[in-house]
Amino acid sequence: MDDVLKLAGDIAARIRAAGSDRNRQGMARYGINVAHAAGVSVAFVRGIRKETGQNQELALALWNTGLHEARLLACLAADPGQVDDALVEHWVADLDSWDICDMFTNNLVRKTLLAHDKAREWAGRPEEFVRRAGFSLMASLAVHDKKASDDRFLEYLGLVEAAACDGRNFVKKAVNWALRGIGKRGEALRLAALETARRILDQDTPQARWIARDAIRELSARGPG
Repeated sequence: MDDVLKLAGDIAARIRAAGSDRNRQGMARYGINVAHAAGVSVAFVRGIRKETGQNQELALALWNTGLHEARLLACLAADPGQVDDALVEHWVADLDSWDICDMFTNNLVRKTLLAHDKAREWAGRPEEFVRRAGFSLMASLAVHDKKASDDRFLEYLGLVEAAACDGRNFVKKAVNWALRGIGKRGEALRLAALETARRILDQDTPQARWIARDAIRELSARGPG
């Protein structure tokens, strides 16, 4: 374990040495929380992942450094087969930026047996990045879980509609993302998503109008098939 902690510390030091204020400023312009960021690209992080491979103990140690990019790497290095409820609840509570949130959901939680349960659960939670995680996860599952039934995603459309009143920017964007992603799975879900979007439009709030109009524009343009 001492070797793992040392490796995590060495990787964190390497990331910090490669970072720059200029990169941090660029990240901030995209809405990334840079309070604990070194300022390196995701490509740099992925390069380190190629060196480390999948390593659950290292992923845990990297997350515990608190360094932004080390946490991105942790999501890539963790083994989905060794991820349990306690771990995902610990990590989701730590989320403080949309990019780590989406890396966590799309590259880790989606690949676990917990994915659908957590999508439903987190979508109803009040914390901004926990709720975003729920809808980000739905969007990712809509693309990647080819075996899931339409009924499962019809249920998610109800959660999308219920959360469309949430005006927080990072939640609003994830709700829209989930709505569009579900609508792209097939014709039946496209029609159901359009119907949901029209009901959301009737909520008549700025965030609901944006969510609905953007989804209607994209899903209507796709057409049948």
